[in-house]
Amino acid sequence: MDAGELKSRVIGEIENYRDELKELSLRIHRNPEIAFQEEKAATWLTDYLKKKGFSIEKGICGLATAFRAGYGKGKPVIALLAEYDALPKLGHACGHNIIATSAVGAGIAAKLAVDEFGGTVQVLGTPGEEMYGGKVYMVRKGAFKDVDAVMMVHPAGLNTAATKFLACQTLEVEFFGKPAHAAARPEVGINALEAMLMSYAAINSLRQHIKDTARIHGIITDGGEAANIVPAHTAGHFIVRAAEDSYLDELKERVLNCFMGAATATGAKLKYKWGEARYAPLRNNFTLARMFRKNLQSLGRRVHLVDPRIGIGSSDIGNVSRVVPSIHPLIAIASARAVTHSPQFAETAASEAGMRGLIDAAKALAMTVVDLVAEPAMLVKAKKELEQDKESG
Repeated sequence: MDAGELKSRVIGEIENYRDELKELSLRIHRNPEIAFQEEKAATWLTDYLKKKGFSIEKGICGLATAFRAGYGKGKPVIALLAEYDALPKLGHACGHNIIATSAVGAGIAAKLAVDEFGGTVQVLGTPGEEMYGGKVYMVRKGAFKDVDAVMMVHPAGLNTAATKFLACQTLEVEFFGKPAHAAARPEVGINALEAMLMSYAAINSLRQHIKDTARIHGIITDGGEAANIVPAHTAGHFIVRAAEDSYLDELKERVLNCFMGAATATGAKLKYKWGEARYAPLRNNFTLARMFRKNLQSLGRRVHLVDPRIGIGSSDIGNVSRVVPSIHPLIAIASARAVTHSPQFAETAASEAGMRGLIDAAKALAMTVVDLVAEPAMLVKAKKELEQDKESG
């Protein structure tokens, strides 16, 4: 059987499971679970894959809600990544219910390619993408050491084969002051909230003088106990992003100086901690991206090769892309004006447009698996591209 005929069969296979995939996606959407607490979603996904003939390993890499589902044996090993964590209070406003089920649907259909040409297809459950970087730990623990290519698809407001993701790292900050009666004896207090507000002001000033591709943002998580008490403690959570690792290092130092300066000015004691999971910028593999683009276009969608925007955020797939040829395409489920991490996008992720995106994403992923197992030279080319990218920095 040639690749073209096999692609027609994998499309038909996904159509056979369309209703089941939609039901699974909507069930995950109705039951949002935040990072590293995705117990229901992980169970539903692995149960479904097991019924479809996949072997299942749960709790891989020391992460309770991570999993590896495999079918076939030997090389090449193609991994389809599933994300299924939700956002606090917003639910699936990043559409991870679609990411998870498109990977599952593609994996099931790709069994046909493995049966015909050999190799292994994996669906890797990668929890905690939002903020905590599950894939960062999975890379460190060797989850990708035997994998030859990695793919996943994210819902968005446009179709692209390659995406621009920024390097990023979180920063937890606390200021410790001295409480006092805010009216009777303010002179004996040390205002920790004032230190945090000064830090915010300094960061706002810093934003005028950083690269267009860099981002600094954060929230105050503790602002004091009562208006008539000089705040003795404040805390905040911040994120620093940049297009290059080297510039992220520079920017981290400049951001930290904002907090250190406020501590000196107010007399408050500063305590800080950089996040353990540092997200790397995404290294797009254009050998894979061009194959995926052609397949998605064949389904009737207009597809950009590269996201035309400056940069839409960060993801821990950036760390994966440093060790394995990887792509993170986008599938349009809304207009180009759509804003992720919003209540409106959460609604869209459960809409009929969202379900169409799920099915098309699964089809394009499965078709690209066919390309990779049917044409080993393309995988060699993808790996060579990654090595050249490493050499060029």
